[in-house]
Amino acid sequence: DLQADSSYSAAAQRASAALLRSLAEPQAARDAGLFGPYLLNEGDNTARLAISFTLFERVGNSNLLRLQTDNLDRPFDLNEGSRLDLGSTAKLRTLVTYLEQVAALHKRWAGLDAARLAVIKTGPNDAIARWARAYLLLASDRSLPAMLDAAMQRTYSASPAEAFYTGGGVHRFNNFESRDDQRTMTVSEALTRSVNLVFIRLMRDVVRHVMEGSEAIDRRVLEDADDPRRLALLQQFANEEGSVFLGRFYRQYGALSAEAATDALLDEVRSAPVPLTAAFFGLQPDADAAALARFLALRLPDAGIDADDAASLYARHGPQRWGLNDRAYLAGVHPLALWLVGYLRQHPGASLAEVLAASTAQRQEVYAWLFKTSRKSAQDRRIRDQFEQLAFELIQQSWARLGYPFQALTPSYATALGASGDRPSALAELMGLIVNGGRQLPVTRLQSLVFARDTPYETRLKRAPAAPRQLLDPAVADTVRRALINVVEEGTGRRLRGALQWADGSDIPLGGKTGTGDHRFDIHGPGGSLISSRVVNRSATLVFLIGDRFYGTLMAYVHEPYAKDFRFTSALPSQLLKALAPAIQPLIDREACPVPAPG
Repeated sequence: DLQADSSYSAAAQRASAALLRSLAEPQAARDAGLFGPYLLNEGDNTARLAISFTLFERVGNSNLLRLQTDNLDRPFDLNEGSRLDLGSTAKLRTLVTYLEQVAALHKRWAGLDAARLAVIKTGPNDAIARWARAYLLLASDRSLPAMLDAAMQRTYSASPAEAFYTGGGVHRFNNFESRDDQRTMTVSEALTRSVNLVFIRLMRDVVRHVMEGSEAIDRRVLEDADDPRRLALLQQFANEEGSVFLGRFYRQYGALSAEAATDALLDEVRSAPVPLTAAFFGLQPDADAAALARFLALRLPDAGIDADDAASLYARHGPQRWGLNDRAYLAGVHPLALWLVGYLRQHPGASLAEVLAASTAQRQEVYAWLFKTSRKSAQDRRIRDQFEQLAFELIQQSWARLGYPFQALTPSYATALGASGDRPSALAELMGLIVNGGRQLPVTRLQSLVFARDTPYETRLKRAPAAPRQLLDPAVADTVRRALINVVEEGTGRRLRGALQWADGSDIPLGGKTGTGDHRFDIHGPGGSLISSRVVNRSATLVFLIGDRFYGTLMAYVHEPYAKDFRFTSALPSQLLKALAPAIQPLIDREACPVPAPG
């Protein structure tokens, strides 16, 4: 016999689950208002739409899980087990990081008088620090809330005309609404309207601020070609980029037999004696001239290469003649591809981990050209890439402190638009911090358990209260909360206005951030031309707050091969929450559904 006292609302759980399951029928989806511009299109198979809904309520010093449901008849939990491109919800994380940087500068500088502020030096690329110093020099109200409000009013261009060098390459970004392209707008308005280019530029400022403030990043390394720290950074770059190439080549050749991998590589080599000879000895460094003659006779049967020709080729291009880079250049293939196939010939079935462990020297050798002092310009570009990557590692630590669930971010400004992925449950955790004034409260699902009631073995387990932790400055949390309410009042979540009411009939303040994920597998050809594009999945997410107690996430998701048929945006989860409002309204009304204290 087991009795459990859970935090779930059985009525709200049943009603929400029933509505989500009913949406497999097009008429039910139509009744819920899910068809229309930016939503579902007539003819969409609603049975392919996976929906996950989670709702929490703060009671005392606990976040009670009131309901968690989806329409998937399977054990996989989209809310807690997925890693998805959730699109513009990443703007919320970017905004929080930006405001935390402003709050940190306020803590350092707000107590200084004008004379001491005036002599503070800021990095040439640190726009956030430069603005903070100017604000504190001129502001009549130096309080943190006032400074955060002013930070929300900083302006950025929304133009997509600029190309951004980030993530090791040049990238261009677009806005969802082309009418924003010619505008300059505040951070607050850009969040409300979910304008991409403003957040790309804001992320650039966030990254540059981290780079200027980190002891691990010293820009003087770029100025001195003889600085010994340059070599260590370049070696790290060679190791990391070489590993990326090896991973790519391993996916291409690793599953093939040694003979098939060899043939696949040789098919990339120009059919001429010198390229083939260079490749042959890259693959078989212990072979002799006779073996080369037999090989060339098979690959070039009409060339008439005899033993003397083979001996001459052996003398000029044999195994002792060239290093890996030169040999690969002659063969016309990537040196790490040549090395990998040769290694797999000697170690059939080797794992990628074994390949990486065995290739440390080769990765450095491949980039030997980069280590020459004459290559300073090329070195500087890669050192800047390393600095950017270090900055994103520090930003990831900041995000992880607030619940970001993954160990790394994509080191690109595109992370502000969702390139690094996220998890609905992690976004809910961040929203919980915002609702709770920056405090992390324990999540409660079970409050007590009673085993073997009314027997000699009766055992009672009760959840021990956990102390809240202040992870986010209350002023930052309040600023973000007000900005999210504005998203519903005036921005991308405005279809939610008036969706829920207090017992007296007045509207409950709602806030949220929407995001659309369109995850594609693209293949590009020479010059960056797009050869093919496959839609892997499409998702739309709403992370929301209701009043000052409730918060959660709602996500709609379609996987391939059906994702290509859908065009919905983040308007869909907003409409879904509106449709679910009658199911959760009783939870909002304390008289209809009294809220017990935890434990």
